[in-house]
Amino acid sequence: MDLNRIHDVAVKAAKSAAELILSAHEHPKVVDYKGRANLVTKTDTESEQCICKIIHDEFPDHGILAEESGSSLPESNFQWIIDPLDGTTNFVHNYPSFSVSIGVFYHLKPIVACIIELPVNHVYTAVKDQGAYCDDSIISVSTVKELGKSLLVTGFGYELSELWERNMILFKRLTKITQGVRRIGSAAVDLCHVASGKVDGFWEYELHPWDTAAGILIVEEAGGNVSQMDGSAYSIFDNQILTSNSLIHEDMKRVINS
Repeated sequence: MDLNRIHDVAVKAAKSAAELILSAHEHPKVVDYKGRANLVTKTDTESEQCICKIIHDEFPDHGILAEESGSSLPESNFQWIIDPLDGTTNFVHNYPSFSVSIGVFYHLKPIVACIIELPVNHVYTAVKDQGAYCDDSIISVSTVKELGKSLLVTGFGYELSELWERNMILFKRLTKITQGVRRIGSAAVDLCHVASGKVDGFWEYELHPWDTAAGILIVEEAGGNVSQMDGSAYSIFDNQILTSNSLIHEDMKRVINS
């Protein structure tokens, strides 16, 4: 298994998609709706097609799970899990925080990740047991040890469900006892900001596999902790996540579960 080749193809696919997205950024968006506030654009679809073609050309026997088109070759040991445009609502409104996310799994374990934060065009990458990088510079999580001195980030799902209500309570509770909580609008970017020490922790409900498939490896390779909110092992098929710099993980877990 040539992890470096897989990494190079992931980066190539993500950069090609990012170029396509940026070229469409300042133009009127063709918008459709998957839900009341769950937007999808022509650019989402074109980005996904671009990524899938590059993967299929290089690894025709690998499986792909993508947000817009679903799954292909699900029986393969290699699975590429793609969010072609994470933060579509931000993109539609020209709000500067959206991303391309590609995670590669082997036997359901993450081995390669690439996230491009847009429109700033920061390229975050990780290969299992080889560290995490942003624009070719190694990154690591923060060294903040106290929850009271931390800056956190979260996100909210599109459905105003019981979990949405629960997260509003957590948002207020953690805002009171930390130096602040941010809501950016792209889970992939949130995870990269934990990995690079810009924020100290992140939690969210109502996630999908493509939201976190790349980011969890980047966080772990940067020295962070990834779990469910009760501290149990995290799977991308779980619908909630808790990540941190490891140092405040237990305190975040305690507050969330109190």
